[in-house]
Amino acid sequence: KKIQNIYQIFRNNLFKNVKKEKFCIGVSGGPDSLALAYLSKIYCKEFNTKFLTLIINHNLRKESKEEAKKIKSLLLRKNISSTVLTWKGRIPQTNIQQKARKIRYDLLLKKCCEHKINYLVLGHHVDDLVENFFIRLFRGSGLRGLSSFNVVSLTDKNNIKIIRPLISIKKKELINIAKKVYGFFIIDPSNFKEIFLRTRIRNYINNFKREGFDLNKVKLTINNLQTSEKSLNHYYQKAINKHVRYISINKCLISNKLFINESGEIIFRIIGNIIAKIGNGYYPPRGKDLKNLIVKMKPGCHLKATLGKCIIENVNNSYLIKKEHNV
Repeated sequence: KKIQNIYQIFRNNLFKNVKKEKFCIGVSGGPDSLALAYLSKIYCKEFNTKFLTLIINHNLRKESKEEAKKIKSLLLRKNISSTVLTWKGRIPQTNIQQKARKIRYDLLLKKCCEHKINYLVLGHHVDDLVENFFIRLFRGSGLRGLSSFNVVSLTDKNNIKIIRPLISIKKKELINIAKKVYGFFIIDPSNFKEIFLRTRIRNYINNFKREGFDLNKVKLTINNLQTSEKSLNHYYQKAINKHVRYISINKCLISNKLFINESGEIIFRIIGNIIAKIGNGYYPPRGKDLKNLIVKMKPGCHLKATLGKCIIENVNNSYLIKKEHNV
């Protein structure tokens, strides 16, 4: 009955956004992604549609290759076929979790593009939502960062949508599904290493829970922030249409009128998102660096700067943002 209740929530969120179209899921072998695979199978059987299952091997640990094979075999026992995507680039030595996340998204989105799939479905749950909120709070994120972990997010890769149909479900409920269905799931040892901010945040939250901390109150705060974010995004889109013109995928012109007619938050978002898109970064540049750049971007001032693998320079009555040639 518990699984049926979770499936109904999953089903409603997925149908609202994907309906009967084909979608892709990412499976890491953790309980959340294994539960996602099982629920996706039920959904596709009910609506007579298909989904593509992708397993990522980052090669970050010596066990990664064997774990990927084990997950593939485990899924096959439940008649879920899958493909292992292996990262073959340089293994990151610093900012490992953040870079691994970018590697994962890049591999998944590339495969979606290859198969002309418009939806990437992930197994993020309410514990991820709260952890993400506190991580961004620690880093001084603004409204968008604090509220960006939604059921639906839009990427810059062919407008592929990321869907999180389990975002309101607790991790312990997904662990229960993985145990009952598979009798197994992988525990990532990095989850216990306090060198990672996410691990420290998770430990803080667990301590707060013992003090009576209520996840629902944090969810309510995030919901309120998301409502404000939607309103602000309306004005952001209007400003983009008025002041921004893409010359190519690697070049963009921004009118000086942006800095005269729009609020600081709108300017901050537009410049950050353009640099992330042209520089092919998963996230915009760090807030402090971005603010320092914007201070220098005064109409009429001579500027040539670099940030986020982009060159920013003024041309006539506009600013040109282009990708660095040597990147």
